[in-house]
Amino acid sequence: MTTTPKTPNWFDIGMDAWALAAESNTVIAMRIGSLALGGPNAAREAERMVAEKVAANITLGCDLMRGKLGSSPEAIVSGSIAHYSKTVVANRKRLGDTLAPQVSESAGEPE
Repeated sequence: MTTTPKTPNWFDIGMDAWALAAESNTVIAMRIGSLALGGPNAAREAERMVAEKVAANITLGCDLMRGKLGSSPEAIVSGSIAHYSKTVVANRKRLGDTLAPQVSESAGEPE
């Protein structure tokens, strides 16, 4: 049995873009919190941010040139949103799991 992939429409693409923007803003806030705590974890997070951005842009550019995102504007935009969403969702989960213990540890230290 074969299934025809859903053809993206601009409304769905707009909603996906809005959701990605909201999720990205959450990740940015979590990363700022991680950087504000300082220490070796902050340095690793800063390096990770730059490496992820460079890798994501290179991969997306290569996928676009090879036609992996499709040929219609809708497919290209939808594929680009999906490409970035994977990393954003993974970062939110990772930061949510690691930032909470760091915050509770630093809250208990005398100033």
